[in-house]
Parts: sequence; C-alpha cells; structure tokens
Amino acid sequence: MARQNTVFKEAYNRCLAELSTNDNLPSEPELGERLGISRTTVRAILTRMHEARLINWDKRVKTVLRGPEVQDFFPDEETNSLNDVIEKSFMKRILTGDAEPGTQINEAELAREIGTGTTSVREFLIRFSRFGLIEKRPNSHWILKGFTLDFALELTEVREMFELRSAASFAHLSDDHPAWADLDEIEAEHHVLLADIDARYKDFSALDEKFHLLVHRASGNRFVVDFYDVIAFIFHYHYQWNKAFARARNERAMIEHLDYIAALRSRDPDRIEAACRLHLNSARQTLLQSVPG
Repeated sequence: MARQNTVFKEAYNRCLAELSTNDNLPSEPELGERLGISRTTVRAILTRMHEARLINWDKRVKTVLRGPEVQDFFPDEETNSLNDVIEKSFMKRILTGDAEPGTQINEAELAREIGTGTTSVREFLIRFSRFGLIEKRPNSHWILKGFTLDFALELTEVREMFELRSAASFAHLSDDHPAWADLDEIEAEHHVLLADIDARYKDFSALDEKFHLLVHRASGNRFVVDFYDVIAFIFHYHYQWNKAFARARNERAMIEHLDYIAALRSRDPDRIEAACRLHLNSARQTLLQSVPG
C-alpha cells in the first residue's frame, strides 16, 4: 500500500502540472499510458481532482475547472520518481531469499504489486536486463538468472575503478564548490547515527548511498554517476538481507567513512586513495559474503 501511495502522489503531481483551464482531459487509458500508471491509479487521481474542484468528472467527460495552486500538490518529500519506485520495489523483490535463479518475473504482476502501468515496468526491465541479472522470455515473462559470485566480482571491480577516479577528482574541487558543504552535512549525519548506533544501525544504508553518490558526482562523468545507481541497488539491496553482524558491520563502515571524509578534506592524493581502497575492500568482502554459496 505504501508503494502504491507513493506512485499515486508522484503521478498526481505530474498530472496537476499539465492541467490547463477549460481543457478536457483524455480518456483513462490514455492518461494511464501518458503517466505510466494503472487504470486504478488513474481513477484515484481523477477522484481526488474532482473532489478538489480542479475538474468536473462526468462519466467520460473530464473538464478542467481551474489551474492548480501550490497547496494542491503533494510535498516533494512525500513523492519519489516513478522510476525510483519501480527500481526499489523490483530490487527488494528479487534480492530477498525467496527469489532463486530461474524464478519467473511477470510484468503485469509486478505492475499490479507496485500500482503502476505495465509499460513503465517493461521499460525498466529492458533497461535493467543489460546487467545480466534477468533475461527476457516470451509472453511478458522474465527469468531471474541469479546473483552469482562472478557477477559480484565484476561489479566490485567496476565500482572500485569508478570510485577511485571520483575520489581523486574530489580533491580538485574548488574551495567554494557546494560538494564541500554537502560533505560537512554528511559527516554530521554520521556522528548523529554513531551516537545512537544500537537503535539506528539499520539507517546506515541510506546514508552510505548518499555519501558514495556525492563522491561519484565529483567525477563530472554522467556515465559514472548513472552506473552508480546500479551499484547502489545491488550493494544496498543485496547485502542488507545478510543480517549477520549487521550492527558491527555498519559501525565499522561509518568509521571508515569518517576516515575517508577526512582524507578527502586533506586533498592528499595518497591519503585519499588509501582510505578509499580500505573502505571499498570492506564493501567487497561484505558483498561476497552475501552471495549464496
């Protein structure tokens, strides 16, 4: 339900942004196709817009009565992009212990579970298939090929190449570059989390992703940043299911992050590389330990 609510809010905001006074909205199937959502979600959007007197909905005729105001939109913090919702739902589903190699993934079933349209799900699966974890079969079915040791080793090798380059680039950012302020904020978040580690160690995954994305963005390379999405997915959604020693593992990673942050601030290339390699080696070991034997 929570995922469907997020899809609804994100799509509702996009639909509001396209409203033009005195226009008629297209049919439900056309709206669903345009927004990448299910018919059920389309009807929920139309119902809310009708109740807010944004439109008059009389059977097939949907007339816009007024343009949206700021208060009509859901706050940004309550929405995620549709692609993010699909990605997170999919990765969480296939990286649990229930999804074995050979497991079938049905586009329509996944779309119903998320509360979105099958076209959006299909587009995501096509993009994701290039990484070799899934394979297309006839009749809208996909096969999970499995997360193997070879795949994990290849992924970590690429991650290490990208991050070492990005970390080196971070040292050359100008003193007034906004990334330094972001780094200050992330460092402060680490200290807050460490101070309450027993209760909040599970919150580390999101902070870990935030920190590494900041480092990768310093590369100035769109392909490095884009590929980090895949890296983050697999590292965070896979080994989070290996709960053995999770508290100790996350505490160690946070301490390594703080050393890494200090190295970035020093702008010393050798110190940065050493801190980066140490942390990436820990991440590699964690990932490999999570791969089924």
